[in-house]
Amino acid sequence: MIKFENITKKFKDKKVLKDISFEINKGHLVAFIGASGCGKTTTLKMINRLIKPSSGKIFINGEDIEKKDVIALRRNMGYVIQQTGLFPHMTIKENIEIIPKVEKKNKDEITKRTMELMEMVGLNAKEFLNRYPTELSGGQQQRVGVARAFATDPEIILMDEPFSALDPITRVGLQEELIDLQSHLKKTIVFVTHDMDEAIKIADMICIMKDGEILQYDTPENILKNPVNEFVSEFVGKNRIWTSPEFIKAEDIMLDSPVSCLSNLTLNRCLEKMRSNKVDSLMVVESKTKKLLGIINAKKIQETLDRSKEVNEVMETNLISVEPNDSIIDILQLVEDNNVSTVPVLDKNKRLLGLITKSSLVTTLSQQFIDTEEGMLS
Repeated sequence: MIKFENITKKFKDKKVLKDISFEINKGHLVAFIGASGCGKTTTLKMINRLIKPSSGKIFINGEDIEKKDVIALRRNMGYVIQQTGLFPHMTIKENIEIIPKVEKKNKDEITKRTMELMEMVGLNAKEFLNRYPTELSGGQQQRVGVARAFATDPEIILMDEPFSALDPITRVGLQEELIDLQSHLKKTIVFVTHDMDEAIKIADMICIMKDGEILQYDTPENILKNPVNEFVSEFVGKNRIWTSPEFIKAEDIMLDSPVSCLSNLTLNRCLEKMRSNKVDSLMVVESKTKKLLGIINAKKIQETLDRSKEVNEVMETNLISVEPNDSIIDILQLVEDNNVSTVPVLDKNKRLLGLITKSSLVTTLSQQFIDTEEGMLS
């Protein structure tokens, strides 16, 4: 969709961007983040040619944007900035409709679209359309800015720190609305922010920049779990994962090699295997497929008089399980609701991949406090 190829930007003798290359996929929301002066806003403004690169090329849908008419290019992009950019002498209606009218769209279609946009951003059309920007709160003005950006139904929306000047409650509300809008409309959104929490919350991909270079361009989950270097780790925050526990998955905390047995093993042999492996239960699996059949625990064996019986005669088959991508939040709720101490992790074919125990959960949760204490000490 959007491709940067060896882009460099110099202002006088200073290199603001240093040979950066990356791609933004269609329908993704990409957040650019970094300290002031890192080049994130310069990068964004190059997409609509408000800033021209010193070298390199930018492509949209395979077409070099330098060869496109700049006015047509910008009219096909939405643009939302921190100060909203609303014209103070125009009503809200006039602000939203300015570009569609310049493009000589059908009057009835423009009116219909304006009403849809007001509903989309949660503003009552009758109440707000004939007001002026100064008569609206900051949050309401920013909603109008978003509505105007969507007025021509563009493929690409550029958002330069749009929520940074708002109070925290309004900001969180607009973040939630943007996430909801994006889930339905699937626009390609380039979003500049200085707030890591905001980036993690809204983005499909995060681009962390420093001194005109891209340090890491990855999913929020991968950046939280696998920061590429110490700077990214410090910038993100070493215990930041705990503010987004939905990114902690079953596969991250499971025991990779749970002790298992076959269904035809005798109970005596099961006890021996438990003792030698220092566990109190065994996962019962099929020999070839490793598909989980059930679980046998020491208590059940001790209650059985005839220890020559095979596991399949007494094992528990009504099991609570999770998949590798289930979050720790879901797992904790499952453990609490079902009062279980062992949760197998299965793939789509019910093959055993790992095991989550109360012990592994406690170890994971206790790490939160270790990380927090280390952060305070440092």
